[in-house]
Amino acid sequence: MLEIDRELKQQCRDLQVACVHGSVEVTKSSPELLDQLNARAEELRTKGGEPSDYSEIAATRQAYKTLGKEPSRYRNSAEALLRRITSGKGLYFINNLVDINNLISLESLMPVGTYDLAKVTPPLIFREGRSGESYKGIGKDVLNIADLPVFADKDGPFGSPTSDSERAMITESTTTFAMMIISFSGKVDLSACGERVVALVRNYAGGSGLKFEVVGS
Repeated sequence: MLEIDRELKQQCRDLQVACVHGSVEVTKSSPELLDQLNARAEELRTKGGEPSDYSEIAATRQAYKTLGKEPSRYRNSAEALLRRITSGKGLYFINNLVDINNLISLESLMPVGTYDLAKVTPPLIFREGRSGESYKGIGKDVLNIADLPVFADKDGPFGSPTSDSERAMITESTTTFAMMIISFSGKVDLSACGERVVALVRNYAGGSGLKFEVVGS
């Protein structure tokens, strides 16, 4: 399902990715799922502090610097979500699968991306963005992805820890998915994260045939 490019792994030696995939039913989130999201957001808001105080966010920022990308300009999704919460802005709710994505990111403080498998062609590769590469981000302008770590298939990049593309975005028509949990620190049990995703998708998104692998360990 997923490979990590050798050159990216050489530059980011502690890089690991958990890939969870299977079938799903995308709908509006249940109150129980939203309660978990809101509780975690309140916990982080109350704790406060700087994003760089969290080891996983600090590791992601350092990886961006290693690759030649300015982490303050191209903030990773976990840091952006944390900053939104600590600045007093409320969470946004999209659908059950995207909300699970955000809950996992808030719990782990790692970037998480979720993709519609019908819109990409495995095998998927996690590599460094090349000069001149870009795509239209979800709710964003065209994103310069050169030097960012990106997920790509035969048609090119479709996601990154900063912002995912519209091409592979999750909609209510999605029936198969892959969720990527990205750690640059090498200090996290990504198997536990994968098991957590499986449980949440099974309980709140009608998940079936769910499997996960940890790549790069």
